Formats: sequence, C-alpha cells, structure tokens
Amino acid sequence: MRGAVAVSTNLEDLHIVEGADKLTLYQFNTGQAKHYFCSVCGIYTFHSRRSVPTQYGVNVSCIEGMSPFDFDEVPVLEGRSHPKDRGGGSLTAGWVSYRSNTGS
Repeated sequence: MRGAVAVSTNLEDLHIVEGADKLTLYQFNTGQAKHYFCSVCGIYTFHSRRSVPTQYGVNVSCIEGMSPFDFDEVPVLEGRSHPKDRGGGSLTAGWVSYRSNTGS
C-alpha cells in the first residue's frame, strides 16, 4: 500500500524539474502501468495509468506547494481489482477526511 493522495494530469503536462536520474521504474501484473519511485528515499512519485493511458497519477506530496492536507476529503479506492478487469469504474472503499486542528 502506498498511502498517497494522487491527482491526475495529462501525460504531456507532467514536467520533472529535478531528480529524474533518481527515479526507479516498477511494473507488475500486466506491465502496462509504469510506477515511478525515488531510488533514494522510496517515495512513490507518479505512475502512468492503465485505466486512462493518456494520464499520470501524481503524488501530491511531490508537487511543490501542495500537501495531502490540502484536501478536506479524499476517496480511498479498494485497490484489489482493476477497473479494466471488471469492465470499468473504480470502487470506492471509503473516504479519508481531514479537519485542521488550528486554534488549539
């Protein structure tokens, strides 16, 4: 489980500013999706999507100025079965909510 909040972007809209030489590729099962991790710290950075081949899923923690805590609510996908293996659509297992503890 990678436990990352991922956002989508079109393939041509992702630009790696630094650290491209540190990325490690991981592929599994069908080998269609390409998952990239930092070879130094192990963080999941982004992946090409098997379900939407024209997009990347990007870990928001790897985007300057963004944080997983920028989102009030994040859907958690069940992750066991791929939408293409079931005929489409992601299955939402639940939601993770964030409420700021400011003012305490």
